[in-house]
Amino acid sequence: MNHKKNYLYILGAVVFIVVVWYFTKAPVTGTRVIKVPVKSGKFVVSVTTTGELEARSNEKIHGPNPSGLRNARIWQYRIEKIVPDGTVVDSGQWVANLDRSDLENKIKDQELNVEKLRTQYTKTQLDTAMTLRDARDALINMKYSVEDKQIVVDQSIYEPPATKRQVKLELQKAERTYKQAKDNYVLKSEKAKADMKEVEAGLHKAVRKQNELNKLKSEFVVYAPKAGMVIYKRSWDGKKQGVGAQISTWNNVVAILPDLSAMNSHTYVNEIDISKVKKGQKAIVSTDAFPDKKFNGVVTEVANMGQQMKNSNAKVFEVIIQLAGHDSVLRPSMTTKNRIITETIDSALFVPIECVHNNDSLSFVYMDHRKQQVVTGKSNDEDIVIRAGLKKGEEVYLYPPEGAGKWKMHFLKGE
Repeated sequence: MNHKKNYLYILGAVVFIVVVWYFTKAPVTGTRVIKVPVKSGKFVVSVTTTGELEARSNEKIHGPNPSGLRNARIWQYRIEKIVPDGTVVDSGQWVANLDRSDLENKIKDQELNVEKLRTQYTKTQLDTAMTLRDARDALINMKYSVEDKQIVVDQSIYEPPATKRQVKLELQKAERTYKQAKDNYVLKSEKAKADMKEVEAGLHKAVRKQNELNKLKSEFVVYAPKAGMVIYKRSWDGKKQGVGAQISTWNNVVAILPDLSAMNSHTYVNEIDISKVKKGQKAIVSTDAFPDKKFNGVVTEVANMGQQMKNSNAKVFEVIIQLAGHDSVLRPSMTTKNRIITETIDSALFVPIECVHNNDSLSFVYMDHRKQQVVTGKSNDEDIVIRAGLKKGEEVYLYPPEGAGKWKMHFLKGE
Protein backbone atom coordinates (compact mmCIF):
# COMPACT_ATOMS: atom_id res chain seq x y z
CA MET A 1 0.00 0.00 0.00
CA ASN A 2 2.87 2.38 0.88
CA HIS A 3 4.61 1.59 -2.42
CA LYS A 4 1.45 2.51 -4.30
CA LYS A 5 1.21 5.86 -2.47
CA ASN A 6 4.85 6.63 -3.19
CA TYR A 7 4.31 5.86 -6.85
CA LEU A 8 1.35 8.25 -7.02
CA TYR A 9 3.37 10.99 -5.31
CA ILE A 10 6.23 10.59 -7.78
CA LEU A 11 3.85 10.55 -10.75
CA GLY A 12 2.11 13.71 -9.52
CA ALA A 13 5.47 15.50 -9.08
CA VAL A 14 6.55 14.57 -12.60
CA VAL A 15 3.27 15.84 -14.07
CA PHE A 16 3.62 19.10 -12.12
CA ILE A 17 7.19 19.65 -13.37
CA VAL A 18 6.14 18.97 -16.98
CA VAL A 19 3.24 21.44 -16.74
CA VAL A 20 5.46 24.16 -15.19
CA TRP A 21 8.15 23.60 -17.85
CA TYR A 22 5.60 23.82 -20.65
CA PHE A 23 4.16 27.13 -19.53
CA THR A 24 7.45 28.80 -18.52
CA LYS A 25 9.81 27.67 -21.29
CA ALA A 26 11.28 30.44 -23.48
CA PRO A 27 9.57 30.69 -26.89
CA VAL A 28 11.56 29.37 -29.79
CA THR A 29 12.11 31.82 -32.66
CA GLY A 30 9.71 31.20 -35.47
CA THR A 31 7.15 29.23 -33.38
CA ARG A 32 4.80 32.13 -32.64
CA VAL A 33 1.56 31.51 -34.46
CA ILE A 34 -0.33 34.80 -34.79
CA LYS A 35 -2.80 35.36 -37.59
CA VAL A 36 -4.35 38.64 -38.61
CA PRO A 37 -7.21 39.26 -41.04
CA VAL A 38 -6.91 41.22 -44.26
CA LYS A 39 -8.67 44.52 -43.53
CA SER A 40 -10.68 46.67 -45.91
CA GLY A 41 -11.60 50.34 -45.76
CA LYS A 42 -10.11 53.83 -45.78
CA PHE A 43 -6.32 53.81 -45.79
CA VAL A 44 -4.36 56.81 -44.60
CA VAL A 45 -0.82 57.34 -45.89
CA SER A 46 1.19 59.44 -43.47
CA VAL A 47 4.66 60.55 -42.47
CA THR A 48 5.42 60.54 -38.76
CA THR A 49 8.01 62.86 -37.25
CA THR A 50 9.03 64.25 -33.88
CA GLY A 51 9.22 67.98 -33.35
CA GLU A 52 9.08 70.78 -30.84
CA LEU A 53 6.34 73.25 -29.98
CA GLU A 54 7.00 76.93 -30.55
CA ALA A 55 4.82 80.02 -30.42
CA ARG A 56 3.67 81.33 -33.78
CA SER A 57 4.53 84.84 -32.64
CA ASN A 58 6.27 86.35 -29.63
CA GLU A 59 7.43 89.60 -28.15
CA LYS A 60 11.14 90.00 -27.57
CA ILE A 61 12.47 91.19 -24.21
CA HIS A 62 15.35 93.44 -25.21
CA GLY A 63 18.42 94.43 -23.27
CA PRO A 64 19.94 97.95 -23.25
CA ASN A 65 19.53 100.27 -26.24
CA PRO A 66 21.82 98.96 -29.03
CA SER A 67 22.94 102.41 -30.16
CA GLY A 68 23.83 103.28 -26.55
CA LEU A 69 25.85 100.09 -26.24
CA ARG A 70 27.69 100.75 -29.49
CA ASN A 71 28.40 104.36 -28.48
CA ALA A 72 29.86 102.96 -25.27
CA ARG A 73 31.86 100.49 -27.38
CA ILE A 74 30.25 97.51 -25.64
CA TRP A 75 29.81 94.66 -28.12
CA GLN A 76 28.38 91.98 -25.83
CA TYR A 77 27.20 91.49 -22.27
CA ARG A 78 26.46 88.57 -19.93
CA ILE A 79 23.21 87.57 -18.22
CA GLU A 80 23.96 87.78 -14.49
CA LYS A 81 20.53 86.80 -13.12
CA ILE A 82 17.27 85.83 -14.80
CA VAL A 83 13.92 84.37 -13.76
CA PRO A 84 13.59 80.59 -14.31
CA ASP A 85 12.60 79.47 -17.80
CA GLY A 86 8.80 79.30 -18.04
CA THR A 87 8.12 81.87 -15.29
CA VAL A 88 4.84 83.77 -15.69
CA VAL A 89 5.37 87.51 -15.11
CA ASP A 90 3.21 90.64 -15.07
CA SER A 91 3.88 93.73 -17.13
CA GLY A 92 6.75 95.72 -15.60
CA GLN A 93 7.94 92.83 -13.43
CA TRP A 94 11.66 92.18 -13.04
CA VAL A 95 13.07 89.67 -15.51
CA ALA A 96 16.87 89.84 -15.48
CA ASN A 97 20.02 91.60 -14.30
CA LEU A 98 22.81 92.02 -16.83
CA ASP A 99 26.49 92.18 -15.98
CA ARG A 100 27.51 95.85 -16.16
CA SER A 101 31.11 95.62 -14.90
CA ASP A 102 32.43 96.63 -18.32
CA LEU A 103 30.07 99.62 -18.38
CA GLU A 104 31.02 100.66 -14.85
CA ASN A 105 34.70 100.70 -15.82
CA LYS A 106 33.84 102.94 -18.76
CA ILE A 107 31.83 105.23 -16.46
CA LYS A 108 34.82 105.57 -14.11
CA ASP A 109 37.10 106.36 -17.06
CA GLN A 110 34.61 108.95 -18.29
CA GLU A 111 34.34 110.53 -14.84
CA LEU A 112 38.12 110.97 -14.82
CA ASN A 113 37.98 112.42 -18.33
CA VAL A 114 35.26 114.92 -17.31
CA GLU A 115 37.29 115.99 -14.27
CA LYS A 116 40.35 116.46 -16.46
CA LEU A 117 38.39 118.58 -18.94
CA ARG A 118 36.91 120.69 -16.12
CA THR A 119 40.41 121.39 -14.86
CA GLN A 120 41.51 122.24 -18.39
CA TYR A 121 38.51 124.55 -18.79
CA THR A 122 39.38 126.42 -15.58
CA LYS A 123 43.05 126.68 -16.57
CA THR A 124 42.18 127.99 -20.05
CA GLN A 125 39.81 130.48 -18.49
CA LEU A 126 42.53 131.76 -16.14
CA ASP A 127 45.19 131.82 -18.84
CA THR A 128 42.89 133.75 -21.16
CA ALA A 129 42.03 136.30 -18.47
CA MET A 130 45.70 136.85 -17.64
CA THR A 131 46.73 137.17 -21.31
CA LEU A 132 44.01 139.70 -22.10
CA ARG A 133 44.76 141.67 -18.91
CA ASP A 134 48.44 141.94 -19.86
CA ALA A 135 47.43 143.02 -23.37
CA ARG A 136 45.10 145.71 -21.96
CA ASP A 137 47.86 147.00 -19.64
CA ALA A 138 50.23 147.19 -22.59
CA LEU A 139 47.66 149.16 -24.58
CA ILE A 140 47.24 151.67 -21.76
CA ASN A 141 50.99 152.14 -21.55
CA MET A 142 51.22 152.64 -25.33
CA LYS A 143 48.42 155.18 -25.19
CA TYR A 144 50.33 157.11 -22.56
CA SER A 145 53.44 156.92 -24.74
CA VAL A 146 51.54 158.38 -27.73
CA GLU A 147 50.26 161.22 -25.54
CA ASP A 148 53.82 161.91 -24.35
CA LYS A 149 55.07 162.00 -27.93
CA GLN A 150 52.26 164.37 -28.84
CA ILE A 151 53.31 166.78 -26.08
CA VAL A 152 56.87 166.71 -27.33
CA VAL A 153 55.70 167.50 -30.86
CA ASP A 154 53.56 170.37 -29.57
CA GLN A 155 56.53 171.79 -27.69
CA SER A 156 58.89 171.51 -30.67
CA ILE A 157 57.41 174.45 -32.65
CA TYR A 158 60.42 176.60 -31.81
CA GLU A 159 62.91 173.87 -32.44
CA PRO A 160 64.97 173.55 -35.62
CA PRO A 161 63.24 171.81 -38.55
CA ALA A 162 65.33 168.64 -38.12
CA THR A 163 64.34 168.33 -34.50
CA LYS A 164 60.68 168.89 -35.30
CA ARG A 165 60.93 166.24 -38.01
CA GLN A 166 62.48 163.77 -35.59
CA VAL A 167 59.83 164.15 -32.87
CA LYS A 168 57.02 163.87 -35.42
CA LEU A 169 58.52 160.60 -36.68
CA GLU A 170 58.69 159.26 -33.14
CA LEU A 171 55.02 160.24 -32.63
CA GLN A 172 53.98 158.47 -35.83
CA LYS A 173 55.94 155.39 -34.81
CA ALA A 174 54.27 155.37 -31.39
CA GLU A 175 50.82 155.81 -32.96
CA ARG A 176 51.48 152.95 -35.40
CA THR A 177 52.65 150.69 -32.59
CA TYR A 178 49.55 151.58 -30.55
CA LYS A 179 47.25 150.85 -33.51
CA GLN A 180 48.94 147.47 -34.14
CA ALA A 181 48.62 146.60 -30.46
CA LYS A 182 44.89 147.44 -30.53
CA ASP A 183 44.41 145.27 -33.63
CA ASN A 184 46.39 142.46 -31.99
CA TYR A 185 44.26 142.77 -28.86
CA VAL A 186 41.10 142.22 -30.93
CA LEU A 187 42.66 139.13 -32.49
CA LYS A 188 43.85 137.84 -29.12
CA SER A 189 40.38 138.40 -27.71
CA GLU A 190 38.75 136.47 -30.58
CA LYS A 191 41.30 133.65 -30.22
CA ALA A 192 40.68 133.49 -26.48
CA LYS A 193 36.94 133.23 -27.06
CA ALA A 194 37.48 130.45 -29.64
CA ASP A 195 39.80 128.57 -27.27
CA MET A 196 37.23 128.80 -24.50
CA LYS A 197 34.45 127.60 -26.78
CA GLU A 198 36.55 124.63 -27.88
CA VAL A 199 37.38 123.61 -24.32
CA GLU A 200 33.78 124.23 -23.24
CA ALA A 201 32.44 122.12 -26.12
CA GLY A 202 34.80 119.28 -25.21
CA LEU A 203 33.67 119.47 -21.60
CA HIS A 204 29.97 119.50 -22.53
CA LYS A 205 30.50 116.54 -24.86
CA ALA A 206 32.25 114.58 -22.13
CA VAL A 207 29.51 115.40 -19.59
CA ARG A 208 26.83 114.39 -22.09
CA LYS A 209 28.58 111.05 -22.67
CA GLN A 210 28.87 110.55 -18.93
CA ASN A 211 25.12 111.14 -18.55
CA GLU A 212 24.40 108.72 -21.39
CA LEU A 213 26.54 106.04 -19.73
CA ASN A 214 24.77 106.56 -16.41
CA LYS A 215 21.39 106.33 -18.14
CA LEU A 216 22.52 103.18 -19.98
CA LYS A 217 23.50 101.67 -16.62
CA SER A 218 19.86 101.68 -15.53
CA GLU A 219 18.92 99.68 -18.64
CA PHE A 220 21.00 96.73 -17.42
CA VAL A 221 18.05 95.80 -15.20
CA VAL A 222 15.42 94.27 -17.52
CA TYR A 223 11.66 94.30 -16.94
CA ALA A 224 8.83 92.57 -18.79
CA PRO A 225 7.21 94.80 -21.47
CA LYS A 226 3.91 92.97 -20.93
CA ALA A 227 2.42 90.04 -19.03
CA GLY A 228 3.29 86.53 -20.22
CA MET A 229 5.54 83.51 -19.81
CA VAL A 230 9.28 84.14 -20.02
CA ILE A 231 11.02 81.68 -22.34
CA TYR A 232 14.79 81.59 -22.69
CA LYS A 233 16.13 82.54 -26.09
CA ARG A 234 18.05 79.82 -27.95
CA SER A 235 21.51 80.43 -29.39
CA TRP A 236 22.62 79.35 -32.88
CA ASP A 237 23.48 75.86 -31.58
CA GLY A 238 20.07 75.37 -29.93
CA LYS A 239 21.22 75.93 -26.33
CA LYS A 240 19.02 77.99 -24.03
CA GLN A 241 20.55 81.28 -22.97
CA GLY A 242 20.16 81.45 -19.21
CA VAL A 243 22.51 82.69 -16.49
CA GLY A 244 26.01 83.27 -17.87
CA ALA A 245 24.95 83.45 -21.51
CA GLN A 246 26.61 86.09 -23.67
CA ILE A 247 24.27 88.41 -25.60
CA SER A 248 25.48 90.25 -28.69
CA THR A 249 24.87 93.99 -29.07
CA TRP A 250 23.69 93.32 -32.61
CA ASN A 251 20.94 90.97 -31.37
CA ASN A 252 20.30 92.09 -27.82
CA VAL A 253 17.35 89.82 -27.02
CA VAL A 254 17.51 88.59 -23.43
CA ALA A 255 14.37 86.39 -23.53
CA ILE A 256 11.00 86.15 -25.26
CA LEU A 257 7.34 86.30 -24.31
CA PRO A 258 5.55 83.83 -26.62
CA ASP A 259 1.91 84.09 -27.62
CA LEU A 260 0.65 80.81 -26.15
CA SER A 261 -2.71 81.11 -27.92
CA ALA A 262 -1.18 80.23 -31.32
CA MET A 263 1.34 77.38 -31.52
CA ASN A 264 3.37 75.61 -34.22
CA SER A 265 5.17 72.31 -34.26
CA HIS A 266 8.68 72.79 -35.64
CA THR A 267 9.87 69.51 -37.13
CA TYR A 268 12.20 67.96 -39.71
CA VAL A 269 11.33 65.38 -42.38
CA ASN A 270 13.84 62.90 -43.76
CA GLU A 271 14.84 63.42 -47.40
CA ILE A 272 13.30 60.02 -48.25
CA ASP A 273 9.83 61.26 -47.26
CA ILE A 274 10.02 64.97 -48.05
CA SER A 275 8.63 64.50 -51.59
CA LYS A 276 5.36 63.35 -50.00
CA VAL A 277 4.97 66.42 -47.79
CA LYS A 278 3.23 69.51 -49.21
CA LYS A 279 1.82 72.77 -47.90
CA GLY A 280 -1.82 72.51 -46.87
CA GLN A 281 -1.68 68.84 -45.81
CA LYS A 282 -3.46 67.99 -42.59
CA ALA A 283 -1.62 66.66 -39.56
CA ILE A 284 -2.43 65.14 -36.19
CA VAL A 285 -0.17 66.39 -33.39
CA SER A 286 0.32 65.05 -29.89
CA THR A 287 2.83 65.80 -27.15
CA ASP A 288 4.96 63.51 -25.03
CA ALA A 289 3.66 65.32 -21.95
CA PHE A 290 -0.01 64.67 -22.85
CA PRO A 291 -0.01 61.72 -25.30
CA ASP A 292 -3.78 61.18 -25.02
CA LYS A 293 -4.55 64.66 -26.32
CA LYS A 294 -4.64 65.04 -30.11
CA PHE A 295 -4.51 68.36 -31.93
CA ASN A 296 -5.39 69.07 -35.54
CA GLY A 297 -2.82 70.89 -37.61
CA VAL A 298 -1.89 71.89 -41.14
CA VAL A 299 1.49 72.08 -42.88
CA THR A 300 2.24 75.76 -43.57
CA GLU A 301 5.94 75.70 -44.52
CA VAL A 302 8.19 73.15 -46.25
CA ALA A 303 11.86 74.03 -46.74
CA ASN A 304 13.24 73.91 -50.28
CA MET A 305 16.77 73.21 -49.08
CA GLY A 306 17.83 70.34 -46.85
CA GLN A 307 20.33 70.46 -44.01
CA GLN A 308 22.70 68.03 -42.36
CA MET A 309 21.64 66.57 -39.06
CA LYS A 310 24.20 66.92 -36.28
CA ASN A 311 26.29 63.73 -35.78
CA SER A 312 24.51 62.09 -38.72
CA ASN A 313 24.83 61.68 -42.47
CA ALA A 314 21.07 62.06 -42.93
CA LYS A 315 19.65 65.09 -44.71
CA VAL A 316 16.44 66.59 -43.37
CA PHE A 317 14.04 69.34 -44.43
CA GLU A 318 12.48 71.84 -42.05
CA VAL A 319 8.67 71.69 -41.84
CA ILE A 320 6.28 73.94 -39.87
CA ILE A 321 2.90 72.57 -38.74
CA GLN A 322 0.35 75.11 -37.54
CA LEU A 323 -1.90 73.83 -34.74
CA ALA A 324 -5.58 74.70 -34.80
CA GLY A 325 -7.28 76.07 -31.71
CA HIS A 326 -5.74 76.63 -28.31
CA ASP A 327 -5.14 74.52 -25.23
CA SER A 328 -3.67 75.85 -21.98
CA VAL A 329 -1.57 72.69 -21.49
CA LEU A 330 0.58 73.47 -24.54
CA ARG A 331 3.94 75.06 -23.78
CA PRO A 332 6.90 76.02 -25.97
CA SER A 333 9.68 73.40 -26.26
CA MET A 334 7.34 70.46 -25.59
CA THR A 335 8.27 67.44 -27.71
CA THR A 336 5.63 66.61 -30.31
CA LYS A 337 4.72 63.58 -32.38
CA ASN A 338 3.40 64.70 -35.77
CA ARG A 339 1.45 62.49 -38.15
CA ILE A 340 1.31 64.31 -41.49
CA ILE A 341 -1.50 62.95 -43.71
CA THR A 342 0.05 62.83 -47.19
CA GLU A 343 -2.72 60.82 -48.92
CA THR A 344 -6.05 59.13 -48.18
CA ILE A 345 -7.25 56.10 -50.15
CA ASP A 346 -11.02 55.74 -49.78
CA SER A 347 -11.13 51.95 -50.26
CA ALA A 348 -8.20 49.56 -49.96
CA LEU A 349 -7.15 46.15 -48.68
CA PHE A 350 -4.28 46.26 -46.18
CA VAL A 351 -2.37 44.19 -43.65
CA PRO A 352 0.30 45.02 -41.03
CA ILE A 353 3.72 45.75 -42.55
CA GLU A 354 5.21 42.82 -40.59
CA CYS A 355 3.10 40.36 -42.62
CA VAL A 356 4.78 41.17 -45.95
CA HIS A 357 8.15 39.62 -46.78
CA ASN A 358 10.41 40.07 -49.76
CA ASN A 359 12.51 37.75 -51.85
CA ASP A 360 14.44 39.84 -54.34
CA SER A 361 11.73 41.78 -56.20
CA LEU A 362 8.96 39.41 -55.09
CA SER A 363 6.62 40.24 -52.18
CA PHE A 364 4.67 37.52 -50.37
CA VAL A 365 2.79 36.64 -47.19
CA TYR A 366 2.52 33.40 -45.22
CA MET A 367 -0.88 31.72 -45.34
CA ASP A 368 -1.97 28.16 -44.50
CA HIS A 369 1.00 26.01 -45.60
CA ARG A 370 1.96 28.28 -48.49
CA LYS A 371 3.68 31.49 -49.43
CA GLN A 372 1.26 33.75 -51.28
CA GLN A 373 2.65 36.27 -53.72
CA VAL A 374 1.14 39.74 -53.32
CA VAL A 375 1.42 43.11 -55.03
CA THR A 376 1.83 45.92 -52.53
CA GLY A 377 0.98 49.61 -52.71
CA LYS A 378 1.30 52.61 -50.40
CA SER A 379 2.22 52.14 -46.75
CA ASN A 380 2.20 54.04 -43.48
CA ASP A 381 3.90 53.43 -40.15
CA GLU A 382 1.76 50.38 -39.37
CA ASP A 383 0.06 48.92 -42.46
CA ILE A 384 0.66 48.36 -46.18
CA VAL A 385 -1.84 48.27 -49.04
CA ILE A 386 -2.32 44.94 -50.87
CA ARG A 387 -3.22 45.62 -54.49
CA ALA A 388 -3.41 41.93 -55.54
CA GLY A 389 -3.04 38.45 -54.06
CA LEU A 390 -5.39 38.61 -51.08
CA LYS A 391 -9.09 39.01 -50.35
CA LYS A 392 -10.93 40.72 -47.53
CA GLY A 393 -11.25 38.54 -44.45
CA GLU A 394 -8.45 36.11 -45.36
CA GLU A 395 -5.96 35.52 -42.62
CA VAL A 396 -2.17 35.80 -42.90
CA TYR A 397 0.61 35.09 -40.43
CA LEU A 398 2.05 38.09 -38.63
CA TYR A 399 5.37 36.24 -38.26
CA PRO A 400 6.67 33.21 -40.17
CA PRO A 401 5.52 30.06 -38.35
CA GLU A 402 7.89 27.16 -37.67
CA GLY A 403 8.89 25.37 -40.86
CA ALA A 404 7.39 28.06 -43.13
CA GLY A 405 10.65 28.32 -45.04
CA LYS A 406 9.82 24.99 -46.76
CA TRP A 407 6.37 26.09 -47.92
CA LYS A 408 5.82 26.45 -51.65
CA MET A 409 5.21 29.79 -53.33
CA HIS A 410 1.79 30.40 -54.90
CA PHE A 411 2.25 32.88 -57.72
CA LEU A 412 -0.36 35.25 -59.03
CA LYS A 413 -1.92 34.42 -62.35
CA GLY A 414 0.09 35.84 -65.19
CA GLU A 415 3.28 35.94 -63.17
